Amino acid sequence: MTGKPSVTYWHLWTDKDGVSRQTRCTMTDFELKSMQPPAQPQWQGRKISGALTTMVTVQPVGWIGTWHENPKPQWIVPLSGRWFVESMDGTHVEMGPGEFSFGGDQNCRDLDGKRGHRSGTVGDAPAVLMVIQFDNAPVPSAPCEFR
Repeated sequence: MTGKPSVTYWHLWTDKDGVSRQTRCTMTDFELKSMQPPAQPQWQGRKISGALTTMVTVQPVGWIGTWHENPKPQWIVPLSGRWFVESMDGTHVEMGPGEFSFGGDQNCRDLDGKRGHRSGTVGDAPAVLMVIQFDNAPVPSAPCEFR
């Protein structure tokens, strides 16, 4: 079996001044074990327990949302199509299948009519996204807390 994997993701977070930012992060904390014996071992990251809400959302072609904060800390996983996220610091990130992000931009301040982030579709296909919200989890206090 190959060596321990590393998996990258984007983290949308709020700095101490209330400005949303995006940081490219890497998960490396994997353990080789069986999901349920006798299944063969596979690399598994840290489990997160608690109440979750999962949904699939479809952003139509040409859709661009208004500035807003994520309603709760949440993972966003593109299933098909492409989408973008723009944070208050001006960072613009595009993602498609195989890429994902964590939305933790709660508690932003208003900055020239911008608060949180805006997102939208890229290209000529809808963006189909799986959203996994943490119902009662605290917002990470710094970027890249998922290792």
